[in-house]
Amino acid sequence: MGWWQINADTLARTRFVLSPLAETFAAVKLLHARTAAHPGERAWLDVHLPAYKRRLAGDPVTALLIRSGLGRDWIADFLTPTPRGETDFEEEVARVREASAADARAHLGVSLAGPLPAALHRDDLPERAADLLTHVWTEAVRPYWDRRRRVLEADVVARTAQLSQGGWAAALDALRPGTRWLGDNRLQVNLHEYPPREISGAELVFVPITPQRHGWVSWEEPDRYAVVYPCSGVLADTGPEAVPESLGALLGPARAGVLVLLDSPMSTTQLVALTGQGLGSVGRHLKVLLDARLVRRGRAGRSVLYSRTPAGEVLVKAQRE
Repeated sequence: MGWWQINADTLARTRFVLSPLAETFAAVKLLHARTAAHPGERAWLDVHLPAYKRRLAGDPVTALLIRSGLGRDWIADFLTPTPRGETDFEEEVARVREASAADARAHLGVSLAGPLPAALHRDDLPERAADLLTHVWTEAVRPYWDRRRRVLEADVVARTAQLSQGGWAAALDALRPGTRWLGDNRLQVNLHEYPPREISGAELVFVPITPQRHGWVSWEEPDRYAVVYPCSGVLADTGPEAVPESLGALLGPARAGVLVLLDSPMSTTQLVALTGQGLGSVGRHLKVLLDARLVRRGRAGRSVLYSRTPAGEVLVKAQRE
């Protein structure tokens, strides 16, 4: 298994960040795999996979580049620069474009675990990769980014609540398959047999993505490391669930939307992130739903979570049928 040695000070400084480029690269991985993990991904693939396939069919060098870079056990490092905080897509993809051609070829050799195909012995590989990422961002990610960003922010809220309740061990064990806290200052980051890395004193960030794959790790030795992980559960859905028209007429569309989202317990902050409504509006909707005994409120550690009551469940299910 691959694990990192990390001291308490580094872990205490660890934070969650959002990365448009990581979200875009995850979308490329999903397009490459052509297999959806949930209905939201399937609908997205149905819309965007044909254009992606046409683009690569017309550019066989870039198609070979992506196939080679997405190795079975290793991703070519230049395709996944380590996020440096809250930056926009253009700033992030510029780092892919500015990678040296020699580094790109070397990284592809590692991901292939063998010799580089003759067609990839060229100097424009970083530019080709950046152009494809920009295309996928523009056509298939940016139109959904506002919604996806709210989902990612909600995931960070949920992880932070989990961290406050159970500490880093609980938060890391639930992060993604292969990631867990081993004790003795050791963070397991995947199940591959790679040599351990000492990262004490470096910056460590956790980066959520919405596509439901296994994520990846990246680094800029010795200063910066990242664990990219997929959102879990209901938060991973990239499209809002439709509110039944009859339920919207009964409660009002916005309030009904809050009730529909409460399939699993959520905080006010999560509901704000997922609905795009203001904090005051969500609070008013929750008060009405509480007074009507359609939702209940409970405390989990420092977080106040809302969930549907049996009456709320009956109402939502009846309107869906």
